[in-house]
Amino acid sequence: MRHPYGGRALITGASSGIGAAAARLFADAGYTVYAASRHPLPDAERITGLPMDVTDDESVRRAVARMAGDGGVGVVLHCAGMGVAGAAEDTPDQDVRDQFEVNYFGVLRVNRHVVPLLRQAGQGLVIITGSVAGRIPIPYQSHYSATKYALDAYAECLRMELKPFGVKVTLIEPGDTATGFTAARRFAVPEGSPYAAQVKSAVARMERDERSGHPAAKPARAALRTASRKNPPPRVTVGASYRAIMALRRALPARALEAVLSRLYR
Repeated sequence: MRHPYGGRALITGASSGIGAAAARLFADAGYTVYAASRHPLPDAERITGLPMDVTDDESVRRAVARMAGDGGVGVVLHCAGMGVAGAAEDTPDQDVRDQFEVNYFGVLRVNRHVVPLLRQAGQGLVIITGSVAGRIPIPYQSHYSATKYALDAYAECLRMELKPFGVKVTLIEPGDTATGFTAARRFAVPEGSPYAAQVKSAVARMERDERSGHPAAKPARAALRTASRKNPPPRVTVGASYRAIMALRRALPARALEAVLSRLYR
């Protein structure tokens, strides 16, 4: 496989899910992989477990400094993420902040330290794991969807800003994926909430769809294919069914889309 940005990759959220699958696939493809997470997995062939908490600036600084000392990095794949389910009204501010700290500010924090290395090298690729939920809002996961909407806009702006420096940016949009994310989802359903029954029903539907969704290796392979392209696309929606859903989203009037989603998650 070609390595147009060099053979070194940083993958965040690499202890489980899409990040762990990507670390293995990139290593098998000949990359030297820095698999970053709060609790890094043991080192393996071509994989170095790298302690990094994307919510802690000093932790990120130390990790990126270590990579810079080892020879730098050419591909950055952002996979760290978390979710909280609950009605928009019910979700405490701290839960909202927690999601943004990991899903959105975590990406910004890592990029703030690693993008200068890519600029100085005159080439590089930043791959951000967004979500289909970043363009199709999911009831009772409003703040999770908001983090992914924010990443969508951020990725588009970052791509334009970094283009003159030879650095590319792509957004990967998985749909339902079978990972530990489902079991780790937090809930914000206070006692007596008028939304409790709807949240329970909607989340049950989400969990069924996630557990029967694509394996984590599918979006990981999409990221690996993207890293092999000198001119990667601005966004990659993972799976034919989700590409069809995105096409439907563009075609349907807003009220019609809302009616469909309301029926799905009620």
